[in-house]
Amino acid sequence: MARPAQKARNGKAPSQRQLRVGEEIRHALSEILVRAEFRDPELVGRVITVTEVRASPDLRNATAFVLPLEGEYEPIVEALQRATAYLRGQLARTVKLKYMPALHFIHDESFDEASRIDHLIASPHVAQDLAKEPDQDPEVEPDATPGADNSDPDTA
Repeated sequence: MARPAQKARNGKAPSQRQLRVGEEIRHALSEILVRAEFRDPELVGRVITVTEVRASPDLRNATAFVLPLEGEYEPIVEALQRATAYLRGQLARTVKLKYMPALHFIHDESFDEASRIDHLIASPHVAQDLAKEPDQDPEVEPDATPGADNSDPDTA
């Protein structure tokens, strides 16, 4: 299921600062996941994509949406939750903030949803509907109205 559009608790869109901090954390977290040497066997040698980081309005919490490129996502998300303290410390060395947000990891389901939609569009029933063209009369020009005299007034 696709995640809903990001909104703060009061129904407003995230501030520019929230977006900027989330993007900075995403970049730094991606670099850390690439070069870090984890002790947890679930994370050793894994390629993990950080697709988005959402920061709370007070910038004290951040939710990272992650997608492992191979294997099951549940053990990897759990391993990332166990490594939160280590990752937060590494982030504090890279990203300069007054307070480093507490990290929470969630599996990103948006790619699964996009794949499901692509599969639906490629299905024979939808392809059949997409192949049908609406009935158009090729002799009638699109800007000509039926019954109207479209002749040039100078030639009449």
